[in-house]
Amino acid sequence: MAFILAAAGSAVGLGNVWKFPYIAGEHGGGAFVLVYLACVAGIGLPVLAAEILLGRRGGGSPIHSFATLAAREGHSPRWSAIGWLGVLCAFLILSFYSVVAGWALSYLWYAVSGQIAAPGDGSLDVAEAMSGLFAGLLASPAALIAGHTLVMALTMAIVAKGIRGGLERALRWMVPGLFVLLIALVVYAAATTGTFLAAARFLFQPDFAALSWEAVLVALGHAFFTLSVGMTAMMAYGSFLSRDVPIARASVTIAGLDTLVALLAGLAIFPIVFAQGLEPGAGPGLIFVTLPISFAQIPGGAAVAVLFFLFLAIAALSSTMSILEPVVEYLEQRGGWTRRRATVLLGSAIWTLGLGCALAFNVGADFTLFGMNLFDAFDYLTSNIMLPLGGMLIALYAGHVLSRDALAEELGPLPAYVFRSFRFLLRYVAPIGIGVVLIYSLMF
Repeated sequence: MAFILAAAGSAVGLGNVWKFPYIAGEHGGGAFVLVYLACVAGIGLPVLAAEILLGRRGGGSPIHSFATLAAREGHSPRWSAIGWLGVLCAFLILSFYSVVAGWALSYLWYAVSGQIAAPGDGSLDVAEAMSGLFAGLLASPAALIAGHTLVMALTMAIVAKGIRGGLERALRWMVPGLFVLLIALVVYAAATTGTFLAAARFLFQPDFAALSWEAVLVALGHAFFTLSVGMTAMMAYGSFLSRDVPIARASVTIAGLDTLVALLAGLAIFPIVFAQGLEPGAGPGLIFVTLPISFAQIPGGAAVAVLFFLFLAIAALSSTMSILEPVVEYLEQRGGWTRRRATVLLGSAIWTLGLGCALAFNVGADFTLFGMNLFDAFDYLTSNIMLPLGGMLIALYAGHVLSRDALAEELGPLPAYVFRSFRFLLRYVAPIGIGVVLIYSLMF
């Protein structure tokens, strides 16, 4: 149970609630969702299972696990570079992810304090007011740094207490709480908006005329990103997985929970957006601009806004904790540090780097990397290059370097056709699919 909670906490986060709805909206809904589900099953799930089994077989942090496997099974020690890549990727992701998580906390405060509402004096229309609220947040270094600092402080406080004393205890109520809040939002959308069926058709009725090759690649990339594979976090959690727990079942459970949250988020968000005649393809501003415009105009919108942004904040924090854990675990095992010391050092370093991401929207906007501000550069580098590269290497190692017998031993008893299908996906389909995404990202 501890493993499922930690792994689900890592997978379920802003990618499901913030990113999935807006990219589904941008790319036409149903056909995109169908491709996304196929990519989760055919590529994301095999790599997720591979990460977990490598972590359990190696028995430690990602770097330690690869070094152990290489020594035990006669492989090149250079494969441990995958672990280093994953740790660095987690470090960079958390530095900007914590900034977005800070937006969620800021909007929770806006909702509680009544700022997400129609202007009472009639001086601004609702769209102008909500656009100005988000623009004002991004333009304020103090507000962004405060949100980023609070997220990192909460994350460090829980991770410092360990897997069972901190992470497991927190996620034991956070993950179920996410589903309770999300289901409440879906019920509200179904009962009050009058557009629930239209939203369901948009999400689940494929219109292949609206599907482009770019949409296919976006679906593939997001299926990979949302499961938190490629940064070896699942290897760290796999090292705690009892040998009595079947890896295939655990992997399907994690992928299923992650996908369910994304689909439920769409069913909660799109009816509210459609009810006000707004566009589902509003891009990254869907959650922080378009949805607040709707909240300001629907019955009970102020209370629903509090519920939604509480849900978003919990989803964000469950991921920040789960991303920091593998990096802390490495310093504990390799450096012999106490957990508290490792957490404070790494959390402080990530917080410092995250200041640059927070300031990238205002006073630091002129500082660029790869022609982008620091926030966008870190997002691009990790999501488009490091995560796919890490995932491809994991698939190649588990599918081609690790022996067939070792793979079968870790997966446990499976029907022969299931094992053959899994190994085929891992050896050929996943590396090729991920390679296409990686090449596309580098070329375009």
